[in-house]
Amino acid sequence: MAEVIRMPKMSDTMEEGVIASWLKKEGDEVSSGDVLAEVETDKATMELESYQDGVLLHIGVKEKEAVPVDGILAVIGEKGEDYKHLLEEAESGTSDNGSKETDKEEKPEKKSADKIDTSNINASIIRMPKMSDTMEEGVIASWLKKKGDKVESGDILAEVETDKATMELEAYEDGTLLYTAVEEGNGVPVDGVIAIIGDEGADYEALLKAEEQSSDDSAEEEKKGEAPSQTSNDSAPSQPASSQPAQSTTSSNGRIKASPLAKKIASEKGIDLSQVNGSGPDGRVVKADVEDFTPSQAQERTAEAGQPSVTIPQVVGEEKSEKVELSQMRKTIAKRLSDSKFTAPHFYLTMEVNMDKAIEARKSMNEVSPVKISFNDMVVKAAAAALRQHPDINVSWKGDHIVKHQHIHMGVAVAIPEGLIVPVVRFADSKSLSHISAEIRGLAQKAKDKKLKPEEFSGGTFSISNLGMFGIEEFTAIINPPEACIMAVGGIKETVIVKDGEMYAGNVMKVTLSCDHRAVDGAVGSAFLKTFKELLEDPVRILI
Repeated sequence: MAEVIRMPKMSDTMEEGVIASWLKKEGDEVSSGDVLAEVETDKATMELESYQDGVLLHIGVKEKEAVPVDGILAVIGEKGEDYKHLLEEAESGTSDNGSKETDKEEKPEKKSADKIDTSNINASIIRMPKMSDTMEEGVIASWLKKKGDKVESGDILAEVETDKATMELEAYEDGTLLYTAVEEGNGVPVDGVIAIIGDEGADYEALLKAEEQSSDDSAEEEKKGEAPSQTSNDSAPSQPASSQPAQSTTSSNGRIKASPLAKKIASEKGIDLSQVNGSGPDGRVVKADVEDFTPSQAQERTAEAGQPSVTIPQVVGEEKSEKVELSQMRKTIAKRLSDSKFTAPHFYLTMEVNMDKAIEARKSMNEVSPVKISFNDMVVKAAAAALRQHPDINVSWKGDHIVKHQHIHMGVAVAIPEGLIVPVVRFADSKSLSHISAEIRGLAQKAKDKKLKPEEFSGGTFSISNLGMFGIEEFTAIINPPEACIMAVGGIKETVIVKDGEMYAGNVMKVTLSCDHRAVDGAVGSAFLKTFKELLEDPVRILI
């Protein structure tokens, strides 16, 4: 009997997986234990095994596509077996929805038959342009033209107050201002109707009805789950025979009147419009003024004003950005750490550790150790030993209760190109320094190769994040839930140490403990740090 293969939950934080590659194709014979595909999770790339014999009848997901946990991946059954009813059942009532969608589709077709014809109306709608990258609506500060006025291309229709400045709204066609949709002081969303300009006597009311009809159609599409067509954020909204911002004002309030084309050319050439003499109406700067402008004109004007002349160099560059899709790991990091930061009340405890004896001890250990021991290995071992003495730190927050762990599993944050992962050294307090060192190196390499198994990156009871190798002296880390604490480790710095009234050169390292105040109190965290400091300042003690 055919069976649907679904996306399994391959880690405790996994919400969806990406099919990295299919190792079997439709029609292939499959045996139990065969690997069907490689799945990229938020932690690693893992293999999807078959748990039955048969033929791969159907593949429902292409390579590089994401599938939520429990989503349909494929169907395995006997050769020639009808499996389509399984997909219909799995998709939970698609046939009913399909019939409803068909009914809904008929309604827009009926509406489109009655759609208002505006092709013979010699008038155009003026919409609210997007005058800044953050603008969502504009407020009509004042109308400079009123209904019935004759309008020419380039005339200022109104002053618009945005989230950045008060700017002028220009007309880009000749005609009569037939209609104004907004009173002074009222706001209009970007791309909303502001006014209508056209031939005198044109039926602008039909344009407004057509606009309402279009809005109703868009709302109907949204109900059907179809996103209405929108302009990309990377470009300005479409404006049929409309207007765009002119960041100029009358000379009475200190702003400059200039045509949009003049502004564009001035921007490209790096020319300050305040230095250009306008030859248009009321001193308006036009295209020819900018093209004929020379820096000497600016110097003459500033000299006339009794100010020292300054020549501003022209800087020409290209603005360029790139959209980068989020990996599964980056999505999970963002979600989990946001949840941690905004739900767990963090508090921080910072302490300096004298590393002089640790430096000497490491040098001596590496003379006999089968693997090179790092300072991070010593930090992990000392933290594990301190946790054994302070079990109230080795806990997890579970919402309505706290879990106190008898075992000590140390999470060690590892940076990889896709983000950050925290492999776990299990029973770290019972392992030697050389054992810990070899294990951390092996786990770090597996993390970079995306070969970690679920049990190698889950189940941690305490985490360490070390940025000392990057020259960071001190930082705070966000707790890795459900753990209650994480320790941020800075670099070792040579500095002046004062002891018993005497100064000498020494080496110190700062550590900061981030604690979830719901599970750990300040006194408990401080006692743990004190023990950690004592162990690391006399490393022989961590070997006992």
